[in-house]
Formats: sequence, structure tokens, C-alpha cells
Amino acid sequence: MYQHLLVPVDGSETARWGLNEAIKLAGRLGAHIRLIHVVNKLPWVSPRLSGPAVQELIDQLRGSGESILHDSLTAVRTAGIPADSRLIEALGAEVGECIVQQAASWPADLIVCGTHGRRGVRRVLMGSDAEYVLRRSSVPVLMVRDAGLSG
Repeated sequence: MYQHLLVPVDGSETARWGLNEAIKLAGRLGAHIRLIHVVNKLPWVSPRLSGPAVQELIDQLRGSGESILHDSLTAVRTAGIPADSRLIEALGAEVGECIVQQAASWPADLIVCGTHGRRGVRRVLMGSDAEYVLRRSSVPVLMVRDAGLSG
């Protein structure tokens, strides 16, 4: 059924919930996991930062993303699941948009991602990449939430 699982990771506990569920699912299905980490460069850059400062910040984000992918890939492979990873550098695009594009271009059979499950004002204020993925993906999406959380 699902042979190609796309799993976005960002180093958060929430992403770990999704990764752990994807590992269990892939083990049962004999599926391959592709991990992605999106470095979103532009929206948060202050106009007061100069070129070298911006580049240094981007390099730090890239390094952090590579570390997150390495740790996640190690966890997947330790579980005996075939996997690969991609570091995506988005030039001002939304993270959710990048995830949906990667799912379509790979092609993934299923996207597995963690979510806080925020509602109402908290979701509006903090945004929701998971919601974007759920609404725009052309493939099924499995949202994984910590069982201990309540709305």
C-alpha cells in the first residue's frame, strides 16, 4: 500500500513523534522513508543585516538542518528501514509548500508529520505548516500528535 513515506523533520519533539510513527509504519509495510528538512531563508531576515551576516546565519541554519537530518537518518537506519534524506533550501517559500512539492516530485505515497494540534487563536498566531500540508497535499497525510496533549 504505502511504499514511500515522506517525513519532514525540524529537530522538534513534534517532528520526532511523526518520525517515530513513520519508522513503525515503514517497518510493518517494508516501506522506504525519505526525510526532508526545509531551510527557509528569507522571511525572518532583518533588512539591517548585511550580506556576510545573512550568509553566516544561512550557513548556521544549513548546518543545523544537516545535523537534524543525520540524527534522524541514523534513527531510521538503526531500525533497519531503508532511507534517504534531502535538505531543501526555500527562498521565501512556505515550509508546508516545500513539503507538498517534495511529496509530488519524489513521489511519496504518504506524508507522515507531527503536529501540535493547535486550534483557534494559537494556530492563527503561530501558523501551521501541518495544516498547509493537510489541505494541499495530493497524497494522504498522517498527522501524529502526542497522545498526552489536549487541544
